[in-house]
Amino acid sequence: MFRPLELFIGQRYTHSRRRNRFISFISFASMLGIMLGVMVLITILSIMNGFEKELRSRILGVVAHVTVSGTDGKLTDWLQHYEKLVKEPQVVGAAPYVQKQVMIANSNLLRGTLLQGIHPDYQHQVNEQGFKLLEGSFKDLKPRTYGIILGVGLANSLQVVPGDKVTVVVPQVQVTPAGVLPRLRRFTVLGIHQFGMQEFDNMTAFVHLEDAARLFKMQGQVSGIRLKLDDLFAAQPLARELQQRWGSQYEVADWSKEHGNFFRAVKTEKIAMTLILFLVVAVALFNLVASLVMAVNDKQADIAILRTFGMEPNRVMRIFMIQGSIIGIFGTVVGVILGVLLSLNIETIIPALEQAFGFKVFPADIFYISEVPSDLRWSDVWLIAGAALIFSVLATIYPARRAAAVQPAESLRYE
Repeated sequence: MFRPLELFIGQRYTHSRRRNRFISFISFASMLGIMLGVMVLITILSIMNGFEKELRSRILGVVAHVTVSGTDGKLTDWLQHYEKLVKEPQVVGAAPYVQKQVMIANSNLLRGTLLQGIHPDYQHQVNEQGFKLLEGSFKDLKPRTYGIILGVGLANSLQVVPGDKVTVVVPQVQVTPAGVLPRLRRFTVLGIHQFGMQEFDNMTAFVHLEDAARLFKMQGQVSGIRLKLDDLFAAQPLARELQQRWGSQYEVADWSKEHGNFFRAVKTEKIAMTLILFLVVAVALFNLVASLVMAVNDKQADIAILRTFGMEPNRVMRIFMIQGSIIGIFGTVVGVILGVLLSLNIETIIPALEQAFGFKVFPADIFYISEVPSDLRWSDVWLIAGAALIFSVLATIYPARRAAAVQPAESLRYE
């Protein structure tokens, strides 16, 4: 089978151990560095993509993609607005809500809570799959029965279970013959909900829409209407369009207004982490340059003989470019394979390590997400592999040019 002379010699130089084992060790270290760098890059990016996806789905499962409300925090004739909004092509679900900050008390235990009034017939349209009720059902919320569904963390801190009574204290006062008193109402705990994020599980409670409206003296009104879209990235243009169409008497906001900075920070962190981890590959590429430079110095006599037999400088240059490229290609391919396998199995590997060594990577009482998610994106894999291959080839240019510049007479003078 025909094989170009440059390829044959470059391949022989790659695994030759005849003269200088130190050069072979540096070449192996370069290949190992590229392999580890590519593997770590793919794995870390997959984990960060997984965190971003998980945070996005969990946060946006509680926070609406778009909300429509009045400028004074009240929306009248909400049913008419609802019928208009559900006709928008991007909207896949809509639900009215009443939302206020309250205090919930049980005996001497008191907790600040975000109380949300919801309508059971509409709420399922905007709930995400991650939201689940551990006990009870939204259907148990009936008007004028004053039932409440608490977050699991809130229920634990108040030490209540379904069937117990809690007192909701509204930050408003009412004037009575006995004086100015805070407004409060007794509610019966009907269920426990869990979303998997402490910020929401510890600070959210749900009651029926009519009960919330009566509690906050908003009869016939709601705080606004939540919208769920088929594409959350369409939220910002839709919010602008609705704001222009409906006028200044309404306030239309999208999820990026409240949480956009958080996701931009996550994206910035991912970019910074990618650049930092790529330094691992950069160090391996510097090792590759060093190993090729030493190989050129070690093979000067061989280069001189090849030049004497008539080999052109460009062909000599290709020999060492091929030698370095083989190291880069092998390291990149193995790194991609290991990185993909690790990314696809990280959700199994991490729990096994936690169980084996008795520790928790992300304790549930500290972090939003207690598991290590992974979202392997092939676009990242091809980008990392392509960049590693390109820089591996570029790293061979300087040593190869030095090889091409070797003068046969000078190199063979002392041989």
